[in-house]
Amino acid sequence: MRIAALLAAPAFALALAACTESKTEAAAPDPAVVKAEVDTAVAVALSARDADDVKLHGDAGPAVYFANLRDGQTVPGTFRVVFGLYGDIGVAPALTDKPKTGHHHLLIDTELSDEEKQFAIPKDEKHQHFGAGQTETVLTLPAGPHTLQLVFGDLNHELHKPAGILSQKITVNVQ
Repeated sequence: MRIAALLAAPAFALALAACTESKTEAAAPDPAVVKAEVDTAVAVALSARDADDVKLHGDAGPAVYFANLRDGQTVPGTFRVVFGLYGDIGVAPALTDKPKTGHHHLLIDTELSDEEKQFAIPKDEKHQHFGAGQTETVLTLPAGPHTLQLVFGDLNHELHKPAGILSQKITVNVQ
C-alpha cells in the first residue's frame, strides 16, 4: 500500500498542477496597432516605388516614359497607355516646324533596327504614330506578354538627332 501511495502522490500533484495552471489565451490584436503596421508597410512600399521613379527620371531629359504602366505589369485585353515626356521638349503635331518639339510613336512587340533609326519611323500595326500630338491611347492586344516602347519623333517622323529619344522597353502581360 505504501508503494501505491508513493506512486499516487506525484500523479495527484501533477493533476492538481494542471487544474490550477492558468491558461493564457492570445489577446485579439489591437485595431489601432494593426492599422499603424499596415500604414507603415504602405508608406515603405510607396517610398520604394517613388525612389524607383526618381532613379528612372534622374536625368534632366528630354525623355519619354510610360506614365501609367510598369515593366512586368498585368493588364486586361484592352488597356490605356499614357505617354510621359519631360525635359526641355514639348509635344506638337507632325510637320510642325518648331524647335524642341515632336510627337509620340509606340512600338509594339518590335524595336527599331539601326537602319530604321536613320529614316522615318515605319507606320504599321507594330509602329503606331500619334502625329496629331496625342499623349495617350487605348490598346487591345491578345493574351500573353507584349513589349512596348515609346519613341519620340520629330516633325518628319524621324528620331530626334543626335541620340534619339526612346523610352525603356517594358513588357506587359495581357490577361
